[in-house]
Amino acid sequence: MSLSSAPDLAGLELAVVPVTAFGQNCSILWDPATRHAVVVDPGGDVPVLLHALAARDLTVDCILLTHGHLDHAGGADALRGELVRLQGGTVPIIGPDVRDAFLLSDIAAQAARYGLTGMGNVTVDRYVTDGETVPVLGRWLAVLHVPGHTPGHVVFHDPKAGFAFVGDTLFRGSVGRTDFPYGNGPQLIQAITDRLLPLGDEVTILPGHGDMTTIGAERRNNPFLR
Repeated sequence: MSLSSAPDLAGLELAVVPVTAFGQNCSILWDPATRHAVVVDPGGDVPVLLHALAARDLTVDCILLTHGHLDHAGGADALRGELVRLQGGTVPIIGPDVRDAFLLSDIAAQAARYGLTGMGNVTVDRYVTDGETVPVLGRWLAVLHVPGHTPGHVVFHDPKAGFAFVGDTLFRGSVGRTDFPYGNGPQLIQAITDRLLPLGDEVTILPGHGDMTTIGAERRNNPFLR
């Protein structure tokens, strides 16, 4: 579904397609002039995503992953394969930080434990590192390493649009879970404080679950940041 409340993306358009039993926000960002797009966190339901792309007549340039959990990355390999078949050429999977490689290689086993189908392990084309920029649709997305939910979690920030894909770091009124063996609650709060809050109160964030919000709203109202 398209987001009626989507921010001004400085010439780009955004749609969010909820996927998997976890209701994960898979995002499609595209340039309406060229019909080229990127897909962020395709956790599963690949036929649904392919339909959403075809309905908008989009050509996907790359797939971005914020972290290695199955609901964010479980459909990435299958989507890449289908897009290569339909479009030709290559569709690289970019991100997250290499510290999430152990999660990406365990997605099929994770899915089996949950009784879920249609999710597979992912071999990415390129991991990203904190401070680099990724060229996307004629602009640059800044990579911020924001660990705690997972060790290699990254955020993709578009400074031109004042917008960020934050995955499962910061939510409206909450933060990402850290009750995994590799989770770290104090690290997550510190990373949000050090890396996300300085982006500025006007920056709109799209979390991996739930509604969009702004840095300013979370700075003022999020009980985990007080």
